[in-house]
Amino acid sequence: MSDTGASGSTVPRRQLGRYLRDLRGKARLTVKAAAAELEWSEAKIWRIETGQTSLRSLDVEAMCRVYGAPDDLTEGLMGLAKETKGRGWWHAYGDVIPDGFDLYIGLEESASQLCWYSSELVPGLLQTEAYAHTLIRADNVGVSDDEIKRRVHVRIARQALLTRVTAAPTVEVMLNEAVLCRPVGGVEVMAEQLAKLAEVADYPNVSIRVVPFKAGLHHGLMSGPFVVLRFPTNGDGREAEPPTVYVDGFTGALYLDKPGEIDRYDGALQAIRDVALNDEDSKRRILIAARELE
Repeated sequence: MSDTGASGSTVPRRQLGRYLRDLRGKARLTVKAAAAELEWSEAKIWRIETGQTSLRSLDVEAMCRVYGAPDDLTEGLMGLAKETKGRGWWHAYGDVIPDGFDLYIGLEESASQLCWYSSELVPGLLQTEAYAHTLIRADNVGVSDDEIKRRVHVRIARQALLTRVTAAPTVEVMLNEAVLCRPVGGVEVMAEQLAKLAEVADYPNVSIRVVPFKAGLHHGLMSGPFVVLRFPTNGDGREAEPPTVYVDGFTGALYLDKPGEIDRYDGALQAIRDVALNDEDSKRRILIAARELE
């Protein structure tokens, strides 16, 4: 894993680079033109956009000014720039990132493989609208109905990547059996959700496996829920970006990409696979859970 700007996580640098590259594209500026306007070298722009270097917030402000970025996005990117020099990164929701500026969604969209373990709830990529609404409403007391609808829309819109025509990611989901037995939103909502799981399990790029209660103590019970994201490879077969582990917490989200951290979560994934039902038996268990609700 290359790391030229900081000794810790590359995640904020990579995401900051993506946003700045997109802003430059929307401004219809070439790398050469942007470098001339900023009085920088083209190599510096390239290093920034590929996440190879940390950035000062003042440099980000200058780039946003040249690219015509709105004030709220500029503020969010400047906050993100401060994290590019950290030794690790803890992203607390609503801190420096404004509404609509979501780090995880950017990573998810660019991933070629997502490996999920969920112990209590159906992952967002597989949720029905009613199931998602139940969870988002419960987690956002006092928020307006319009805002809840907007957040539900974002969650459902993410699911388009499962069936996109170009480079749909490979998705592996392992669900603790408890997920199937917890009637989130009531019987009707959960029945619809189980039906969707059974449907998505037939997608060619998706694997849904159930970890049964009879597996007893397994690594997922100790690790808690997490996602391992992997990214496309270059022409030489090397990954364009290092794998990243995403762990969603009650007060914030943890992003990990150090080799030792990836190895540990990969080991947990394999241990969970070893005790999970195969795809066919998992789908059968999902359908049984749906019948039990009736």
